[in-house]
Amino acid sequence: MIGKGINRVLSIAAAISFFSGYVIAIVAGVLWPTNEPILIALLAMGFLVGFLNITGREIMPYLVAAIALIVIGTTHPFNAFDRVNHDLVVNINDVTILLALFTAPAALVQAIRAGITLSAPGDQTS
Repeated sequence: MIGKGINRVLSIAAAISFFSGYVIAIVAGVLWPTNEPILIALLAMGFLVGFLNITGREIMPYLVAAIALIVIGTTHPFNAFDRVNHDLVVNINDVTILLALFTAPAALVQAIRAGITLSAPGDQTS
């Protein structure tokens, strides 16, 4: 009975971490993009999500989404709109950087998990 209670609490914590990580990344990207405590919190919440919130069936879709966010967060594709509204472009770039920061730890955990799954002996038919 206690094990189920702990699993439920961890599941709720992971779900809250997942949702709040995105909200915090968006708000902090606009208001405080270089706030170190927020960056550390996003990193920690990303690991929490990676360890607790992604099922085996969700690994590949999550990794694809993570790759997209990380690429967007590191390449600044919105710079082309700089002539239209510089401040908006800076905010969008900061938000995508923080979304990538939040997503990367969970992607690391899931990539390792996928690698372990793929390296396990399986069907050897060829």
